[in-house]
Amino acid sequence: MNATALIDQFLDAVWVEQGLSDNTLSAYGSDLRIFAKWLNGKPMLEVDGAALSDFLSSRYDEQISSRSTARILSSLRRFYGYYIRENSIQIDPTALIESPHIGKPLPGSLSEQDVELLLNAPEVTNALGFRDRTMLEMLYATGLRVSELVNLKFEQISFRQGVVRIIGKGNKERLVPVGEEAMSWLESYMNQARKAILHERQCDYLFVTSRAENMTRQAFWHIIKRHAKKAGINKELSPHTLRHAFATHLLNHGADLRVVQLLLGHSDLSTTQIYTHIARERLKELHSKYHPRG
Repeated sequence: MNATALIDQFLDAVWVEQGLSDNTLSAYGSDLRIFAKWLNGKPMLEVDGAALSDFLSSRYDEQISSRSTARILSSLRRFYGYYIRENSIQIDPTALIESPHIGKPLPGSLSEQDVELLLNAPEVTNALGFRDRTMLEMLYATGLRVSELVNLKFEQISFRQGVVRIIGKGNKERLVPVGEEAMSWLESYMNQARKAILHERQCDYLFVTSRAENMTRQAFWHIIKRHAKKAGINKELSPHTLRHAFATHLLNHGADLRVVQLLLGHSDLSTTQIYTHIARERLKELHSKYHPRG
């Protein structure tokens, strides 16, 4: 059953069972369709808690209010609760998801010391560990969304210019400086570890799995959690933890807020237009000056 049919069935059921108002039903439907659109074709009844965490973190990242996010989580709880009762699923993916704290729009970040511990956690003597380290270095160096990182392809990287070209939400393009440290890891990964993982197989994506496929958001999120545990980091993490650390540490070192927003590609900025006025070399200079590992 597709997402539209699942949502309609749920709405019909709760209308009959609970006699909810048209406004409430409309709100449920709107919230669930937002989530279904974000899933981009993935079956709604096959998602897990990691996917839900990724979705909620993406809303934080887009600066959508905690109140709105709490409401959509409530709608999802009711939706999956219904399909649990219908025996359509066995596990409620919302069960371990905490409601957002109203008035706290962003999840916590990591200190620079925590980031260093996390970056040093992967075992780089093997190809998969080297890949993990490179991905963590790239994530912290660029502030990319996890989905943007795992979907990177060769043509998006300019080693000569030291930038990565991202087509973000709303089909908006932004150029993000990478920094010498992360670029060094990336070059070594491509010349050594990536080839070892692929074993002469072909894949268009930059970061590959042992199956010669690109990694999913959920798989990389589990990798981050595993390495954080190994590093002894006991703080609550989100799929966007390193993205927020990137922004927080730049600001802590004196970077201008607007430059940070530009690098993050927030939807409330006309990113492409701004890039016509801010030189690429200037962005690289700012990144190098203010980023802890620039």
